[in-house]
Amino acid sequence: MKLDFLQKKLDERAEKGNLRSLRDSSHLMDFVSNDYLGLSRNCELADRIRKREIGENALNGGTGSRLLSGNHKYYIQAEAYLRDVFNAESVLIFNSGYAANQAIVSSVAGKGDTILYDQLAHVCLKEGAWLSRAETVAFRHNDLHDLEARLKRAQGNVFVLTETIFSMDGDVAPILEMVELCEKYGAYLIVDEAHSTGVVGAGGSGLLMDLGVEDRIFARVYTFGKGMGVHGACVAGSKTLTDYLVNFGRPFIYTTSLPPHSVIAIHESFKYLDENPPLQDQLNIKINLFRSLWSDSLSETAIQPVMIGDNQKARDISQQLQKKGFDVRPILSPTVQRGTERLRISLHVHNSDEEIEKLVQEMIKLI
Repeated sequence: MKLDFLQKKLDERAEKGNLRSLRDSSHLMDFVSNDYLGLSRNCELADRIRKREIGENALNGGTGSRLLSGNHKYYIQAEAYLRDVFNAESVLIFNSGYAANQAIVSSVAGKGDTILYDQLAHVCLKEGAWLSRAETVAFRHNDLHDLEARLKRAQGNVFVLTETIFSMDGDVAPILEMVELCEKYGAYLIVDEAHSTGVVGAGGSGLLMDLGVEDRIFARVYTFGKGMGVHGACVAGSKTLTDYLVNFGRPFIYTTSLPPHSVIAIHESFKYLDENPPLQDQLNIKINLFRSLWSDSLSETAIQPVMIGDNQKARDISQQLQKKGFDVRPILSPTVQRGTERLRISLHVHNSDEEIEKLVQEMIKLI
């Protein structure tokens, strides 16, 4: 079997310095993961999950899609708990945030409708839009004037896609103003809370709950593989919305359900965070420390971009930091716009003050 056409693409990417590969960085200080609250490595939480799993003789696997054999009791219990966390009429758990976003966007919009998405929204939101038969249009990042101009011209049912905290710049969407614009023009707002789940809001309920606008949002997506330290995601909204996704959301219908372990882990992770609210305060202390040391910081979140402006330079600095023991990765074009290549620093409760101080000292030397 000839694979020249595949190798050619790999060679082209290698020549540009953009070839990706898997690596083991477990020996380095973590400044790259999305485990902001350190819950993935929390021994007390891990023990609680194991004890419940063993005590209830949970199965090893999901055994089938949720519409067949996979809708085990742990889903029922977890979704009931999450309804209270997110103050939602209904919650539906998905295998990942990627699947949840694709399911919503690809199924709710159809021919004759319009999808407006922030140009820096995650690719799963964009792919969901492209998979629908709707007209898809990007609006300038966090630009309310551009969004309104496009809302005025939109046809059919109109859906606006955004995130609360953006993964590359750590900046926050102007949610209150977007809610008002969508209400003004009768548009449906879909918000991905991937990077605010866990780290913002009571019990990790996210920015929309913290702002008190959760009941004004058509669909909310919460991801558990970042701040919550486990796996999976959910859609929160009306019962009509979740019933619709059960019937028309292909990534939900045709996917084997999460195993009981994963659903138990989701449930216990939220219970643990509710009992340990100081974790969010500890993260904010780390963020403030970094910002006090790195004067160029523009983000107030755990995601701190350090702008370099060149692929090769960003790669070189990243490699030098890794040699010093810091797991810091470069974000290169075309993932980000040319000229905005950067290091993406992720801060966590498990980063000691000394580690943060040493990291900044090394970056000052190199940049």
